[in-house]
Amino acid sequence: MIEQLITSFVASAAFGIIFNAPVKALIQAGLVGMIGWMIYTGLYEYTNDSVFSSLIASFFIAIISQFYAKRHKTPVIIFNVSGIIPLVPGGLAYDAMRQVVENNYNEAMALAAKAFMISGSIAIGLVLSEVMNQIIRKVKNKGNKQYSGS
Repeated sequence: MIEQLITSFVASAAFGIIFNAPVKALIQAGLVGMIGWMIYTGLYEYTNDSVFSSLIASFFIAIISQFYAKRHKTPVIIFNVSGIIPLVPGGLAYDAMRQVVENNYNEAMALAAKAFMISGSIAIGLVLSEVMNQIIRKVKNKGNKQYSGS
């Protein structure tokens, strides 16, 4: 488990470098990816469902990313993109393409469908977190306007 956490941290931080993230944000980008991977693996061991685990992990990645973005005054996408890298089903997509080349179309379709569902769950988790953040922000602003107007 320690090896996986270190690897996910390094992968996320390294992708932050590729993505031209500010140097001051690389440690936090690595932490976001490491925490997301920790959540994913913990849920996957409990549920044995990679789609659900990816959804919940990406949701928490987005929440942590929003926190770091506010704290470091940087765009949230820097942390989001770096953080989801460990969750991206690249190996699964590769296996699907390999099965196509080997003319195993049924296996290829099954693997591609799973990769697509995992990718979709990552996107839904990120969007869901952003929507919740917007709702919370609107409620806070509405409450502040009511108190300042009286």
